[in-house]
Amino acid sequence: MFESYDDILTVPEIAEILKIGRTQVYKMLKSGQIKGFKPGKDWKVSRQALAEYVLSQNQAVKK
Repeated sequence: MFESYDDILTVPEIAEILKIGRTQVYKMLKSGQIKGFKPGKDWKVSRQALAEYVLSQNQAVKK
């Protein structure tokens, strides 16, 4: 999943992948829905963390 992207994703990349706005991505990061880290001023998210988020959302829809 997301193999064409680097191992560490930026907010614009996450917005592109999820087809949502950057503001929504920031809200999800701040709330902890998506696990990320902020080494300075920019948020970063591992590809694995984004995949886990997508899979968890998929599981929630199936319930």
